[in-house]
Amino acid sequence: MAYSVVIVEDEEIIREELAKTTPWESLGLRLAGTAEDGISGEEMIRSLVPDVVITDIRLPGQDGLTMLSRCPISYAVILSGHADFSYMKTAIRLGVFDYILKPVDDEELLSTLKALVKKLQEEDQDLTSLKISINKIEDEPIGLPKKSGNHLAESCINFIMENYQHPIGLQEAADAFGVTESHLSRIFKESLGINFMQYLNAWRINKAVSLIKNPRVNIGKVASLCGFPTPGYFTRTFKRYTGVTPSQYRHQTEL
Repeated sequence: MAYSVVIVEDEEIIREELAKTTPWESLGLRLAGTAEDGISGEEMIRSLVPDVVITDIRLPGQDGLTMLSRCPISYAVILSGHADFSYMKTAIRLGVFDYILKPVDDEELLSTLKALVKKLQEEDQDLTSLKISINKIEDEPIGLPKKSGNHLAESCINFIMENYQHPIGLQEAADAFGVTESHLSRIFKESLGINFMQYLNAWRINKAVSLIKNPRVNIGKVASLCGFPTPGYFTRTFKRYTGVTPSQYRHQTEL
């Protein structure tokens, strides 16, 4: 499986060099598209819902960090000519995987992309135990642990149950419990075997199943009611977790 990548970079020389010289296939990646400003970049990300976004911070239209904050992203790599602490702090809060200073060192970029692909592969392995058979239709197709023996992890589960319809993430949960994101992330993964976002998305998908069975509710509305930022992100996440698209799942329930 090749993970999809979108590049958003206003400097044409850098954009073309990244697109043409990066060994995408050997890394297990696929270049899905490129954009030259923050506005078209946002449109492309929302349309293609890539696994990885590579972007500069200073872009025409809107800056890269604003663009990322407005899009459903899994992972991003920042390429920037500015070692500004406030930029880095915002990037960390947005879940940026790495922050590489320009001029970009080819070996550093390759090392980052290899590490990122490895992380994506590990996450896919984590999801294996959650996936359902295409022919197994249940009210809650993804079996999620509800008890862990750890008070913080179980409080976090309750937080997800009560707030999944809203745009929440690890940061909001950590703020709610007065702990750091890194501490909550570690405790949650150690206690439950999957990370916070994997659990949140699986919970949302379980909630979406009963809505999908109602043909009068369109897929976009289901996505919105269950906390997914865009229908495209919902469709990709649903298929990643279940093996089928929401439309395919609906079709099976009608048979």
